[in-house]
Amino acid sequence: MGMYLGAALYTIIHFLFIRLSVSKASSFPPPLDIKEEKRLFRLAREGNEEARGKLIEHNLRLVAHIIKKYYTSCKEQEDLLSIGTIGLIKAIDSYDVDNGTRFATYAGKCLQNEILMYFRSQKKL
Repeated sequence: MGMYLGAALYTIIHFLFIRLSVSKASSFPPPLDIKEEKRLFRLAREGNEEARGKLIEHNLRLVAHIIKKYYTSCKEQEDLLSIGTIGLIKAIDSYDVDNGTRFATYAGKCLQNEILMYFRSQKKL
């Protein structure tokens, strides 16, 4: 399972890095509408990996948007892509559809927290 997650994370990060390099907003998959988003979250909760993957893919734009506020170098961009994608996956796994909060709002806070925790851990080194 760990090797599969590592390979999947690498693929997602590589995909996102290419999208950022192109840097056109239209190069990302479009955001999901609310109805489709809720449907995919329900399927993902039932263990549907395809639905989970689609949620990740359609929210990579959010990762790209948030990390732009934090990176200053190409190396830092790669690190933050990894950290941001991990934050996105954690947000998808912990999001409650019935909470009433839009996923983008919830995920944005999760991503920012993940990035800030990363910076704090780097200061300790």
